[in-house]
Amino acid sequence: MISTSKISDFYVQKGRLSEDEARFYAAEVVDALEYIHNLGVIHRDIKPENLLLTAEGHIKIADFGSVKPMQDSQITVLPNAASDDKACTFVGTAAYVPPEVLNSSPATFGNDLWALGCTLYQMLSGTSPFKDASEWLIFQRIIARDLRFPDYFSDEARDLIDRLLDLDPSRRPGAAPDGYAILKRHPFFKGVDWDNLRAQIPPKLAPEPGTQSPVADDVHDSSWSPSHIGDGSAASVRQPDGATSSEGTGHITRLASIDSFDSKWQQFLEPGESVLMISMVKKLQKLTSKKVQLILTNKPKLIYVDPSKLIVKGNIIWSDNPNDLSIQVASPSNFKICTPKKVMSFEDAKQRACQWKKAIEGLQNR
Repeated sequence: MISTSKISDFYVQKGRLSEDEARFYAAEVVDALEYIHNLGVIHRDIKPENLLLTAEGHIKIADFGSVKPMQDSQITVLPNAASDDKACTFVGTAAYVPPEVLNSSPATFGNDLWALGCTLYQMLSGTSPFKDASEWLIFQRIIARDLRFPDYFSDEARDLIDRLLDLDPSRRPGAAPDGYAILKRHPFFKGVDWDNLRAQIPPKLAPEPGTQSPVADDVHDSSWSPSHIGDGSAASVRQPDGATSSEGTGHITRLASIDSFDSKWQQFLEPGESVLMISMVKKLQKLTSKKVQLILTNKPKLIYVDPSKLIVKGNIIWSDNPNDLSIQVASPSNFKICTPKKVMSFEDAKQRACQWKKAIEGLQNR
């Protein structure tokens, strides 16, 4: 019989799981994902709140309201399954949605593997990897892959999460035809008896005396605050028609659809081009400032757009050479984009200057 306990309930009490505890439960999630993926089904809403514990303490994946059967799926009748024309619709929960979904790419098994990486990160740290003050900011961090690891993560845990959170869904361990064999052989899972996993005695999850939840100091980032949302305080979007269901007694918040997320800016993209970073910023001049939407794409292309008239106001000539294109950060909010002919100053009220520098330099060094 499945209990009403969720794996998230325990690390909320404890602060975070130990690595041995996280290894066991992550292994059981891997085991379950391998099973449903072999059936040709993508879950699309893997997160700690959907991992239930049986009375014996083993993991069961719950909430199949957002599943997507693949063409060769062994499941022939699946109530509420997404149809092919909805395959790119944003479903899931903001903190766990993969970047390819934000760019309206079709669903793949890699979607669940990204969420597995986010879930393992949260088991080990007590917070999701892309937590921020709003869903929009969460999306920005996901698109920019703004990923920071606490110091106490082991090298093996860092490496596995880093690989699961690869921007290319086909490169995530478990995504290829033989991917689960590779995933199970990862050093993080050393010692796991995969053949007898469900027969093993699960860890006894109990809060340790004096254990506190890790907060900003663990990640050396003052913008990470317990008041920020994104770890399940927002309910997930269940179906393309917008119907939602609550997570326990948590506050229900409808997430913006992916259409509202990018439809305004889609007209500035070419076929196959996707947004890597986008922010509403102030373009600073000597006596005035004007709000513009600054957009970085994978083409690569760097433009700024008048958000009211929806016209391109400037196209910053791209170069992989830092002598021809560089970014200087003056403060968390202020940065300059420098080219041989012009230096443009911007102010990001959301203090993402360093994220812009990382995104541009990361694309130059690709």
